[in-house]
Amino acid sequence: MNIDSHQHFWKYDPAEYLWIDERMGVLKCDHLPVNLAVAQAPIGFEGSIAIQARQTLEETRWLLDLAHKDDRIKGVVGWVDLRSEQIDDELADFSGHPKFVGVRHVVQDEPDERFILQPDFLRGIGKLKEHGLTYDILIYPAQLPATLEFVPQFPDQPFVLDHIAKPHIKEGTIEPWATQITQLAKFPNVHCKISGMVTEADWSNWGSENFSPYLNVVLEAFGPERLMIGSDWPVCRLAGEYQPVMQLTIDWLRVHAPGHLDDILGNNCLSFYTGPKGQGS
Repeated sequence: MNIDSHQHFWKYDPAEYLWIDERMGVLKCDHLPVNLAVAQAPIGFEGSIAIQARQTLEETRWLLDLAHKDDRIKGVVGWVDLRSEQIDDELADFSGHPKFVGVRHVVQDEPDERFILQPDFLRGIGKLKEHGLTYDILIYPAQLPATLEFVPQFPDQPFVLDHIAKPHIKEGTIEPWATQITQLAKFPNVHCKISGMVTEADWSNWGSENFSPYLNVVLEAFGPERLMIGSDWPVCRLAGEYQPVMQLTIDWLRVHAPGHLDDILGNNCLSFYTGPKGQGS
């Protein structure tokens, strides 16, 4: 089963999605499960993991309601306030839903590059394992050094790195990102999504050659056992529609990891997110 490990849903409201600016007109409309199903059909993807796009409990509940009604949504990575004094109650509430599989905080937008190391945030992360929840790490390259201090504090917590940490693909720079990614991959509880690359490139002028150096790094660092494909739909539409964006990675994998296609295109994702509660991957 081919599963997209990373996509978003929303009913567009300009007041709720302030990050969607004037350059992003293609995103200023509803993006719902029926739209994703149409986009996935031509390349045989049968489901997805829905990832939070707003940092509200309301959105987490809405995503879980969508998942309850649609078997194609295999899991929801929602938002809870990991710094809250009520974190135990919130996690207990959401964990009752069988498709609540993980949590994400938009760390990339935090002005403090060491936000991920704040004591109250660490306290919240420490609560996830007891509920069998994963954590999606969403960062920019400048936040990788702090992440390298963060991950060793939770050796039993399943982590997955979103969007290969958003390297500077448009500029073509690879260091120190490559060295730091290799260091991060040494922690066996960290997995990586091959996703979000096209929006880090030149939106109107990209080709497979722009991504190969970065893909080589993550394949060597994580191995095929800890990689999973993701579209970042509909955000990817800023640079390309669903099929060409996913085909970019699929074509590369057919050459560089042909014996592991089933794993990277679905099995690894399902194992990581929907395996036995409390085991993560």
